[in-house]
Amino acid sequence: MSHSLTPRDQQNLPARGAPPLIRLDAYVAEDGSTVVNGHLLDMGGVRPPNEAILDAVAMFARTLGAPVAATVIDRTAQQVARLRVHPDGSSRTIGEDEDLPPGRERTAAEEEAFPPLARVERIIQHAQREELHAAFVLASALREHLTLRRGAEDELSLEARAIEAYLAYLRGDYMLSTVLALTVARIRCRTDLNRAAPDVARATAAWQRLWDEGQVATRGQELLHMWERLSSAGLLQEPAHHAMAQAVRGRLAQAGRAVPQGPAPAAAALPAGPGQVPAPVAPEDKPLKPTRRGLRRFTRRAGRSPGQSS
Repeated sequence: MSHSLTPRDQQNLPARGAPPLIRLDAYVAEDGSTVVNGHLLDMGGVRPPNEAILDAVAMFARTLGAPVAATVIDRTAQQVARLRVHPDGSSRTIGEDEDLPPGRERTAAEEEAFPPLARVERIIQHAQREELHAAFVLASALREHLTLRRGAEDELSLEARAIEAYLAYLRGDYMLSTVLALTVARIRCRTDLNRAAPDVARATAAWQRLWDEGQVATRGQELLHMWERLSSAGLLQEPAHHAMAQAVRGRLAQAGRAVPQGPAPAAAALPAGPGQVPAPVAPEDKPLKPTRRGLRRFTRRAGRSPGQSS
């Protein structure tokens, strides 16, 4: 179930005290699903994502009576676009540091206006209603924007990616769930080994549902390296974690794969061997290009009707 973005709904307006010129965020998934500020838009069947985004942001500008900036992550075009939209509906693309100051101050302003916790609560509500597609797209949008603002290793970015991995698991997309959960575990092993075991366990749970032999071997070797590193550091204290580590070792041995006999550092994505399916990278690792100034699909003249770009 999607939600139309209604700017007069107080839950969709910026928090009181937010800077007058706020920066909203939008996200277009690879399947065209479109999110603005944590709400999945009703696309009306064949409505192009760029038009839906411009219309939604223009409604915010009219409600606030001031120009509004927006950052759009568009996975269909593999681009990041930054816009300024005026109350009269006109818009143009802008540079990365226009309208709001760069760095931490801008990040704080964005998240003060639309707190990540409120978005997580909305994602959970969708999941509880078994609206898994909506929950997953909203989680992807949250993770993408937090990663763009704060970096992949930030705690909020990691938590959002872990939520996304779990939703992918619930949807039966075990390959994507494994990739996302392994990314979390890999970062945690590098930055905070003491907290890594639960994340490695979640990645292992998703990996256990894989059937492709090449992926089982490639991901399994990385998981085993992580478990061995945790063991050598004395951090395998839960019986369930011991059992998972043994399950990984046993499955690799049963498949006739070489199993390391000692600890090894957590690997980055391991290359596929001969005849194996290449291991996909995590979605956030796909490069995104900043849009050039004046990109037409996000440019609109004053007085244009909703849904009409220049």
